[in-house]
Amino acid sequence: MTKPSGFLQNLMKPFKFHSDNDSQKEEDLEKIASQVQKNFSLETLVSATRNFHSDHKLGEGGFGPVYKGKLGDGREIAVKRLSHTSNQGKKEFMNEAKLLAKVQHRNVVNLLGYCAQGSEKLLVYEYVVNESLDKLLFNAGRRADLDWKRRYDVITGVARGLLYLHEDSHSVIIHRDIKASNILLDDKWCPKIADFGMARLYPEDQTHINTRVAGTNGYMAPEYVMHGQLSVKADVFSYGVVLLELITGRKNSNFSHAEYQSLLEWVWKCYKKERKLEVMDPILASTAIIEQVEICIQIGLLCTQADPNLRPKMRRVVVMLSKRPGTLEEPTRPGYPGSRYKRTHRPHSNSLSAAGSSGGGGSSEDSSFNTFVSTSTTKTATISTRTSPRRTHRSHAGSSSAARSSGPGVSSGDSSSNTFATTSLTKTATTSPPTSPRSHSHSHGKRPMQG
Repeated sequence: MTKPSGFLQNLMKPFKFHSDNDSQKEEDLEKIASQVQKNFSLETLVSATRNFHSDHKLGEGGFGPVYKGKLGDGREIAVKRLSHTSNQGKKEFMNEAKLLAKVQHRNVVNLLGYCAQGSEKLLVYEYVVNESLDKLLFNAGRRADLDWKRRYDVITGVARGLLYLHEDSHSVIIHRDIKASNILLDDKWCPKIADFGMARLYPEDQTHINTRVAGTNGYMAPEYVMHGQLSVKADVFSYGVVLLELITGRKNSNFSHAEYQSLLEWVWKCYKKERKLEVMDPILASTAIIEQVEICIQIGLLCTQADPNLRPKMRRVVVMLSKRPGTLEEPTRPGYPGSRYKRTHRPHSNSLSAAGSSGGGGSSEDSSFNTFVSTSTTKTATISTRTSPRRTHRSHAGSSSAARSSGPGVSSGDSSSNTFATTSLTKTATTSPPTSPRSHSHSHGKRPMQG
C-alpha cells in the first residue's frame, strides 16, 4: 500500500464532466484526496474478499455491493464496490469519497482508503462487527440484545456524531439519510453513522438550501419532502424518528395500529394523555431507567416537531440528554401524516436555527398552514407535493434564498395549505419535489440523490 498519488485522476477517469461546477468539484476533491490515508491495490482487496465472493457479501445499495474482507495484517475491512452500471452509484461514490476523507470521529464510520484501478472503484472502511442497528432492533429474535444501556448509548452516540457533522467538522455536513440501517454498531456497541452517499455540504451563511428530495420514507422532515428545503433540522427530524424507534422497538415506515397512522402520532397522543411509558418496548422492562426513557421520549418529540424552527440543534440535544425531565420544554405536534400545524416564519438571519422555513422572509407574524394527509402508512409509497394557488408575493431584500423558496414571505395573516399525500404502490419509493416534475425510483426506499 502506498500513500495516495494521482488519486483524483484515477478516480475520475470513467466519469465525464461537462460544467464549471463539476470542475470545481474536481478541484475540491483533489484537495481533500490528500487526506485519505491509504491507496489499496486491487489485488489486495481481491485477496481480502476472496475475489468478492458471495459468502463475503454484507449487503447492497444504490452504490453497489459491500463485502467483508480481511487484510494480510489481520484487520477486518468492509469494501464498497462501485457498480459499473449505476449512474446514481457514481454520484454517491464521489460524494462519499469527498466528504469522508476529512471526517474523523468515533461516532462516524472510518474511511481507511480507496482503490481506483481501471474500471474498478472501491472504498475501504473499518469493519463494524455488529452490523447495522435495524438488523437487531427490528428483528424479534435479536432485539433482546439491545438492552436499555445499549440503546441509550446509541441515542447519545448518534447525537454526538451528528453534532460533529453539523458544527465541528471541516464543513457543515447534512447527512440526509439518518435511519437505523445507516447506524453501525462496533464490537463495543459504539454507534457509527454510515452511508454518506447522499450527504450535502452546507453553506454556513445560509438558513437553508433548496434541493431535490433524497432520503428514505418515514425519516424525512416534512418541509424537506414538501418544499425541498434542506437544513440541519432535516437531520434532527430523522434523528428524532430513530430515537423513538429505539424506545418503542417499532419502525415508523411500516407502523401498524388500529387507531394511529404512524409511530410519531402514537407516541405524541400517548404523551399528551400522560401515558408516555406505554410506548416503551416491553423487552426493556427489566433494564430501563425510567427517568432516562421519559427524557428520551420528550427529546424525540422535540426533534420531530412539524415546525423546523422549533426543533433543537444537535448541540442542544446533547445537552438535553443530560437533563431531568422537568427542565425540558414542551414539544408541539410532530410532523406525521394527517397532522396540521401553523408555522411561524422568523425573520431572516445567518443563524442555522432559522433553517427550514418555507417563507423567503417576512415579519415574525407571517404564517402558513400545512397539512399532511396519508392514505396509507406502509413503507412503500409514492410521495407527491402540491402547493396552494399562487398569490402575489413580497420580495425579501438581500436574501438569495428567498428567490428559490417554494413559499416566499407573505403579509401578516396570509396562509397557505400544503398536502403530503402517501399512497402504497410498490416496493420502490419515488418523489415528485416541487422543484421538478420528474423523479426516478430507487431501491431500498431511498430517494435518488439529485440535489
